Amino acid sequence: MSYLDQIISPTLLLDEKICRANLQKMAEKAKRHKMNLVPHFKTAQSKEIGRWAKECGIKEITTSSLSMAEYLSEEGWDRIHIAFPFNPLEAARLDQLAARQSMSVQLINLATTQKLVDTLTHEVGFFIEIDAGYGRTGVQVSDFGLIEGILKTAKKSANLRFRGFYLHPGHTYYADIPKIYEQTRQALSMLKSKYRTEYPDLVTRTGDTPGCSVTEDFGDIDELGPGNFVFYDLMQASLGSCTKSDIAVAMAVPVVDIQAGRKEILVHGGGVHFAKDVLLDEHGNKNFGEIVNLTQSGWTLRNDGSHLKSISQEHGIVKASDALLAEVKVGDILGVLPIHSCMTADCMGSYLTLDGKKVDHAEG
Repeated sequence: MSYLDQIISPTLLLDEKICRANLQKMAEKAKRHKMNLVPHFKTAQSKEIGRWAKECGIKEITTSSLSMAEYLSEEGWDRIHIAFPFNPLEAARLDQLAARQSMSVQLINLATTQKLVDTLTHEVGFFIEIDAGYGRTGVQVSDFGLIEGILKTAKKSANLRFRGFYLHPGHTYYADIPKIYEQTRQALSMLKSKYRTEYPDLVTRTGDTPGCSVTEDFGDIDELGPGNFVFYDLMQASLGSCTKSDIAVAMAVPVVDIQAGRKEILVHGGGVHFAKDVLLDEHGNKNFGEIVNLTQSGWTLRNDGSHLKSISQEHGIVKASDALLAEVKVGDILGVLPIHSCMTADCMGSYLTLDGKKVDHAEG
């Protein structure tokens, strides 16, 4: 039975071949630069896709929450890192997980550091998250007082081990990637030089998909931790991180009405399926996803401007080309490339591959 015959409601399709190719390409890039690839699994959130990653030589992963780390911990990873300022209320729960899975966390203040000192009975590593311009979270790169305060506090416990510095230059989504990566290289290199005498094994890690996809000069950064590259999406294509043919997921949505006079198609697919990330064209028109043709073997690009022009909770309205209007009827299934694959996958909680196989997701 074709995977298309299984679809009766919004369904997130996964092209396994493209996904594996994306994993392999980033793994080869890390190897070429003599770096360790520790992909962020906030995008895929899947044990099965984790097994594909292992086939590319990936041994460690990153998550964005303790619950996600618990879900993925049954797969025998060398280490799982939680790339979010650690929530001190979860310290005891972290300690329980650390009894069976090597873990590391991110610290940005003294209070959480002290909480882990007081709580941990099993070893946990930690990175100090650094802010070198993004402004979302992290210790300011020049705040040596706080950095050394965290290190001094952590030394009170034999179970809290310093691993290095983590810097997520998330503003590569909005600004000049080469300039931002120069700042990232300089910040992490300075910190490594300053602290490696006392901590000779410390590592530095950076982890945004736009930068990791296009940059070839990483200086002496030790590890890459991108996440979105596993699937990519239209946002990444617009930034130049990938081409549309590299996007490994597409939403399948049923057509429930057609308004030919308005050149609009109503589909069952809205904010609860896609989230509400949006791209704007040069005229300010909104694009919530690009229409593709679903085939027995996957999907093909249309390149005729047909796109989701608006979404509400369950509804999506497609701005359709004349060609699309001539092809589609009520009850058909359209494919939509998502703007932000991480959020779309999180909303959907599962995948359907092109050979009709269900793939797990932590939220499923």
